[in-house]
Amino acid sequence: MTKLWQAPLKLSAYIEKRPLTQAFHITGYTFTESEVLVVCLQDGELVGRGEGLGVYYRHDTPTSMLKQIEALRERIELGVTHEQLQELLPPGGARNALDCALWDLDAKRQGSPVWQLAGMPAPQPLLTTFTLSADEPEAMAESARQLSDARALKLKLTNDHRNAERVRAVRAARPGAWMMVDANQGFTRDSLQEALPAFVEAGVAVVEQPFPVGCENWLDGLNSPIPLAADESVQDHRDLQNLVGRVQVINIKLDKCGGLTEALTMARMARDLGFKVMVGNMGGSSWSMAPAFVLGSLCAVVDLDGPVYVLTDRTPGVSYQDGRIWCPDGVWGGPVMAAA
Repeated sequence: MTKLWQAPLKLSAYIEKRPLTQAFHITGYTFTESEVLVVCLQDGELVGRGEGLGVYYRHDTPTSMLKQIEALRERIELGVTHEQLQELLPPGGARNALDCALWDLDAKRQGSPVWQLAGMPAPQPLLTTFTLSADEPEAMAESARQLSDARALKLKLTNDHRNAERVRAVRAARPGAWMMVDANQGFTRDSLQEALPAFVEAGVAVVEQPFPVGCENWLDGLNSPIPLAADESVQDHRDLQNLVGRVQVINIKLDKCGGLTEALTMARMARDLGFKVMVGNMGGSSWSMAPAFVLGSLCAVVDLDGPVYVLTDRTPGVSYQDGRIWCPDGVWGGPVMAAA
């Protein structure tokens, strides 16, 4: 992992847009397409690929990410290690795309899959959540019924007073599904306390990011009967200590923390601090899910459903069966070239 390859690399980076199957709503945002930055690193006939979406609420967009990459083109093409990337770029989508492209290239150069290079166990299919866009309660219930293969559901909630209705409606539609809810910073202490009894009654297993970033002190003394997860409040490993005793689950996303290298470090640190670990995604194609799938072996909760919501995915791509995601080495990170 630390070896610096001397042969000059050829860098290419470009933006792709993939329409979503339908508009996707969360607190304060509506998405209609998945816009990504693709980074390719070529060494002779070998090509490593990475994909990043950035972090929309931090104004980290594919356009700004592309500028970051192009500013470092000469340095990158001279050869770079994963450790050097941590110094060259801040956490975010640009470093994620570049770090993952380098991992993919490493696999081709060394003839071993990324999971093996990272010291991870051989991958197995992972139970993943499938996400329901915030909507009217009956519309969310219908979406849950349509996701008949899903065994775990993640409900996007909003900052209005109908969240208990949404949870009850989905539970009635899918009585046997594992369920978590995600407020995307939309609750106050009062609105969360108001909704919690309905969440408990419906068997909600995790409440993700209830409060706005900067209001982590609202978590103090909350004594929630349901485990709480941090998402927007934790970007990389430097944010972990501030959440000890406040949440029980840490949601790691490669676009937030800046790549698989940091994600693996962060997951191990989080577990040492007593947190359960979750791997999430900002959307995207199978090239975004595949590196996160490697991390999934360390995680208690997996949320890797991004390709389900885009009209067209990569070929080959990840597959979903019986509520689980499976990512063959040939999609990304394997010793053999994947299709473009």
